[in-house]
Amino acid sequence: MSTTPESNPATAPAATAPRRSRGWPWLVVLVLVAGAGSYGWMQWQARLERERAQASDAGQRLDALDGRIDAIRRDQRAQVQRLQQADATNRVLRDELLGIGQRAALLEDSVSKLADPDRHGAQALRLDETELLLSLGQQRLLIAGDLDGARRAYALAGHVLDGVDDPAYLSLRQTLQQESAGLEALRAEPRVQAMAELDALAQTAMVAPTDTTAQTEPEAPWWRRAFATLIDVRPSDRAVAVQASDRVAAMAGLQLEISLARAAAERRDQAGFRAALLRAEGWLARLWPESPSLQQQREQMRALAQRPLSLTLPTLGSTLQQLRQLRAAD
Repeated sequence: MSTTPESNPATAPAATAPRRSRGWPWLVVLVLVAGAGSYGWMQWQARLERERAQASDAGQRLDALDGRIDAIRRDQRAQVQRLQQADATNRVLRDELLGIGQRAALLEDSVSKLADPDRHGAQALRLDETELLLSLGQQRLLIAGDLDGARRAYALAGHVLDGVDDPAYLSLRQTLQQESAGLEALRAEPRVQAMAELDALAQTAMVAPTDTTAQTEPEAPWWRRAFATLIDVRPSDRAVAVQASDRVAAMAGLQLEISLARAAAERRDQAGFRAALLRAEGWLARLWPESPSLQQQREQMRALAQRPLSLTLPTLGSTLQQLRQLRAAD
């Protein structure tokens, strides 16, 4: 009868012992695998930390690089602004240098003209003085109405022009003589003469006589002479002011119109001058009764209104114009 290992109790422990000895290598392998995994995980974590540190360092470097780039851009913009300002300054300086050069050229030209013996520097100065005197004389006559001052200025211009020995200015002397003769022929400046006549007329017009028609006639009947102080009978169509207040108002109106006429004469306003005298004539009718004196006052006022206020001298300014033409042609 044969025996099996299961039926033999002596051989059973010997059979289980080899099976236990075979499990240790796998345990060692598992430990080694676990150690390798933990080491690999630690290495991976260390590698992640290094990569994070490198990424943070790279971000900081990028931020620093961006800051440097922004600073460089700001410096570049500042440099561009400085270049633009320098360009504008150079342009202004260049224009000033050109202006200084032009002024220097003009001064050099003027000095050369004065030093040129053919152009006679003294003659140029005399012509300048003559032109100045002619301008002053013309302005004094037209603006201030100073006829005597204009005559003196033209006389001085003639004396200065006599010192110019250039034959080209002989015709200018003749023109000056003709214009001076025209000034001498003027008795008075029209505006000044009109204002003088207006003042004289105002002095006589202000002394208006009182109305004598209201006085009682010596040949009147006794009842009229008796009641003359109580009853005053006058025509209703009379224009002469009788009451003191009316005469004061009429006198004020006459003075106002004469003042307006004087102001119009000052500014050579012919229309305003005539209108003011026409209104003053109306106030005369309120102050003066019908008489030859009133008629004379009206005729004088109408004649004064027709007087011109501006000079009518055809040759005025011809010498100055000819002198400027001759100098421009040189």
